[in-house]
Amino acid sequence: MVRMTSSFLLPLIFLSAFTVFGQQNQSPDMRPSDSVSPSELKPDGNGSLSNEQMQQLFRIVAAKDMENDKRLRDYTYTERAEEHRLDGKGQVKSTEVKTYEMMELYGAQVQRLVGKNDKPLDPKDAAKEEEKIQKLVDKRKNESENDRRKREEKEEKDREHDRQFVREVADAYNFHLTGTESLSGREAWVIDAQPRPGYEPHVKEARFLPKFRFRAWIDQTDDQWVKLDIECIDTVSVGLFLARIYKGSRIMIEQTQVNDEVWLPSRVQLKVDVRLALLKDFKVEQEQTFRDYKKFRTSTRIVGTSEIQPK
Repeated sequence: MVRMTSSFLLPLIFLSAFTVFGQQNQSPDMRPSDSVSPSELKPDGNGSLSNEQMQQLFRIVAAKDMENDKRLRDYTYTERAEEHRLDGKGQVKSTEVKTYEMMELYGAQVQRLVGKNDKPLDPKDAAKEEEKIQKLVDKRKNESENDRRKREEKEEKDREHDRQFVREVADAYNFHLTGTESLSGREAWVIDAQPRPGYEPHVKEARFLPKFRFRAWIDQTDDQWVKLDIECIDTVSVGLFLARIYKGSRIMIEQTQVNDEVWLPSRVQLKVDVRLALLKDFKVEQEQTFRDYKKFRTSTRIVGTSEIQPK
């Protein structure tokens, strides 16, 4: 769900698996009603939840956010991404702003670039963007039944892999309830998560989990996460020379309730110190905001300009 500047930044944000790895379907063992009853989430006489209760709570939250991702496909929205490149002293040396329209195209989400530096695209760039969208329309429109089936099978295989990863998050950490906080007039649990000593990952990507700690704000009424603050606490190396993310890199993600039916991203703030391939290190600060969520009918189909008949 959350789109970053570079896929190499994925290890920094996988703790927000509830968004990055959100899925269309819940696996049977992750249904909220099967995990824990509301009474079990009540704090004890000292105002505390046990680590086991919080593990169950995070499984509920993960399952619900998988459903959020499914419902996101019923929405169009606008995303604004502002990126600052920093020099060695932490001073901004360049800034780039891009604005996208996110839409549905034959069952897949597609982003259309509509602005740069808070200005509409010039005619030349707008035409290139429309050409790109039209190519995607033509590709999906002409997709054979066999190709469609293979694509859907691969997507389901990827979803199952990601479901396995999500289940690892609750097992990889020791949780501590620090208290409650009111966010936008709603009470939320505030929970700190520290890597659990002796944790053994079961999926490849989960080996990075001990490199991060996080704080989560969980809405007490809906059992949805409202905010995540994730910090890299040790250098993360991806591949032999692919990428290296340094200690201190950080990401904060916020969500909001939309139409009283779904929780979707509202803001992402990222500060990362990274080296890609054999290039020199660079520092990036980025803020993404998401707005204008609009629900459309499931039968809606996005088309290119060539399919629009003049009146």
